[in-house]
Amino acid sequence: MPGPLSDALAWVVILTFAVGALSADRNERFARYATVAAWVGFAVFWLQLVPHFAFVHKSYVEGILAVAAVPASLYTGYLLWGGRDSLFVLSRAVAAMGIIYLPFETIPAFTLLGLAVPAPRGVLMETVADQTAFLVNAFGYHPEMIVGDQGYHNTFLFMDGDHRLTVAVVLACTGLGSIAIFAGLIAAVKAPLRRKLRAMAIAVPIIYALNLLRTTFITIAFGKQYMQWFVDEILLMFGSSDPYMVSFFISDRIISQLLAVVVLVGITYLVVRELPELLTIIEDVLFLVTGDEYDLESELGLNRPNA
Repeated sequence: MPGPLSDALAWVVILTFAVGALSADRNERFARYATVAAWVGFAVFWLQLVPHFAFVHKSYVEGILAVAAVPASLYTGYLLWGGRDSLFVLSRAVAAMGIIYLPFETIPAFTLLGLAVPAPRGVLMETVADQTAFLVNAFGYHPEMIVGDQGYHNTFLFMDGDHRLTVAVVLACTGLGSIAIFAGLIAAVKAPLRRKLRAMAIAVPIIYALNLLRTTFITIAFGKQYMQWFVDEILLMFGSSDPYMVSFFISDRIISQLLAVVVLVGITYLVVRELPELLTIIEDVLFLVTGDEYDLESELGLNRPNA
């Protein structure tokens, strides 16, 4: 479950990935040991998150992905131990993803030499909340913005008669996870900096802009209760008894998360056109999922330098 122990485990795993990545050119044997250990730790990390995604967060997509990540991580470690060296590239990508994401997830607000330094997560959540508010207002809706449960000015308050409806922009709503994934993938491959920067310029703005549309859509759909469809069935599906949550479950857990998968596939295609070195990682992921080897370079008509 998320918390200090989960955060500590995440840092240990990501730093182990980083150690493996940094030592690969100096001591391949040590790098292999460290990286395989990191993949085993990664499996443990996802395993302890399964109850949170499945029962607390009530996200079928994230729950299924967390469950799948456990055997996938163990299998990756097994293949790397057995000599599939291309997986070092994927391992470098995971290290980079974690180094980008974890500071926002784990670093709290603190005071340094009398200067108050805000928590990175708070700055990001409030920024995305303010931008979402601008779009919500532009569509003609004017909910009050209040301080949420986490102590940040990131929550929208709607009133349905006498009933309060609140929807908060949390870290998972900022697009940081998807941005970290693509930034990690791009950082991991060996390619000219110019092309890496172009790939980032494709991925990051698209992800950020579409995420703002997503948060705007969910905020309005839930706040105005526009998707009260199949109430009993949706409540049963998500194990909830609150009928006011139906619009949220449909707009966020079903529509937005399924569309996000489609969008990420599309962005991946655009980025790969600019940075064909990423095909090495994608082919490895496809092999992990299907057990079959793929030659995407030929199928997509791309010319891939060594990654």
